[in-house]
Amino acid sequence: MKKTIYLAGGCFWGTSRLMSLVPGVIMVTSGYANSSIANPTYRQVCTGQTGAAETVKVDYDDMAVGLSDLLTLYFKSIDPTAVNHQGGDYGTQYRTGIYYTSAADQSVVEAMLSTLQRRYSRPLAVESGPLINFYPAEEYHQDYLEKNPGGYCHVDPALFEEAKALGKRPAAGESREELRRRLTPLQWEVTQHGATERPFDNEYDHEFRRGIYVDITDGTPLFLSTAKYDSGCGWPAFTRPIDRTLVTEHLDLSYGRRRTEVRSSSSDAHLGHVFPDGPANEGGLRYCINSAALRFIPLEQMAREGYADYIPLVK
Repeated sequence: MKKTIYLAGGCFWGTSRLMSLVPGVIMVTSGYANSSIANPTYRQVCTGQTGAAETVKVDYDDMAVGLSDLLTLYFKSIDPTAVNHQGGDYGTQYRTGIYYTSAADQSVVEAMLSTLQRRYSRPLAVESGPLINFYPAEEYHQDYLEKNPGGYCHVDPALFEEAKALGKRPAAGESREELRRRLTPLQWEVTQHGATERPFDNEYDHEFRRGIYVDITDGTPLFLSTAKYDSGCGWPAFTRPIDRTLVTEHLDLSYGRRRTEVRSSSSDAHLGHVFPDGPANEGGLRYCINSAALRFIPLEQMAREGYADYIPLVK
């Protein structure tokens, strides 16, 4: 399915080139977003009097690459705390921002920014919100670095190779299109593209009824309420899965940290991370899991939903 996101990342030459290299990106268009005047020229935007930001319109196939993948790459290309400048460029037109036209993208954008903020002591300067307007820039700005390989670019060239490596994970069982239609946008981004939902603002952080937690994508039982505890981290926390074979662990070096990612063995869906700071008397592990990756089935509904065999484990 074709989707669109608008990214302001300083000079649009570098951002445009970076996004154009991502498999699944259909088209990039350099332009001016949220201008106070219609069809501004580059010269007018450079005065700082139009309120426009140099922005790249990114059309992409969300079956091939996720919004969270694009945003993760985008974050690496900017200084998110810099106000009105990136690299050697200064002015309000070089501010950073993420603008969307689909309300469904809001939760993903906010969750990604919330995750990014935890890496910095200073507040982020990245704007986010619905797009007000967008006007394509002059033709000579389009695909500028493809036409002029030696041209100015504030983006680290190493990111260009990383961009080429982004792409979808193979589908398992249910087709990706069917799964995308069934899941909410946030569930899709979390399970399929490794996004992280916002802490303290998710469905199961404070859910402590007896029951079972299953993989939202394929229904595989993963965690029991008897292993859930309030860790204060803002996400559902468990001391252990029902069985260690139900999850797989992978080294995760994203966001400049060294963590252990947890995925579902059956569906390969991203679940969250495991940390060695859980209750010592329960093994010392904390499985920090996104609510969006789970479906909770209360004890009284387990038999009806086909999980009767697990009822003795939660009584």
